[in-house]
Amino acid sequence: MSEGLSSRVGRIISGGLNAILDAVEDAAPDAVMEQSIREIDDAIEEVRSELGRVIATKHLANKKLSDKNSEHEDLAEKIEIALSEGREDLAEFAVSHQLDIEAQIPVLEQSIAEAAEKERELEGYVAALQARKREMKEELKRFRDARSAAKIDASADAANPSIGHGVSQATRAFERVMERQGGISTGSMTEPKTAAQLQELEKLARQNRVNERLAAIKSRMNK
Repeated sequence: MSEGLSSRVGRIISGGLNAILDAVEDAAPDAVMEQSIREIDDAIEEVRSELGRVIATKHLANKKLSDKNSEHEDLAEKIEIALSEGREDLAEFAVSHQLDIEAQIPVLEQSIAEAAEKERELEGYVAALQARKREMKEELKRFRDARSAAKIDASADAANPSIGHGVSQATRAFERVMERQGGISTGSMTEPKTAAQLQELEKLARQNRVNERLAAIKSRMNK
């Protein structure tokens, strides 16, 4: 969930109680609570929209992973064909491409896992907002019932401590849900000379992996 959406939901929940308490003094709790319920509906729609984007991202990552796995398998067959035809240059190129694919696969798998986790998190927010809405509707009903039964003005009834306690309890419950937010990690800088040396080492290591794989394939084909 984006920080903007998280902040908005938090404002609705934490600010809802203050607005209701203000409304008690202004003798207008009905309108304030109804407006708070409408804001919760808007927040639910916004969270669901974000949820849809996360699900789409997960779907695309799954498709990409499937395509990469298929491409890797196809290259394995082509490597053997190239070697059998004496085209070691083509086989070397294919092995190099396989290594590129293998480097991408863990990233795609991690992306899928993160999207699945975010999907569960957003579903939890929707459930929490819906629960908060039910509680507020129940509080509004209790307020109206109490006012009708006692035949007193809205200002006196809205000051009923049991109503304020119920709203506060519901607010704290949602705030505990909203606390499930992550941090942002920081990276580090590498000096240019060191980076160049590391790049050269990586190039040598990559060529070595290509040679080892070609040797293994040749050995398997000669058996």
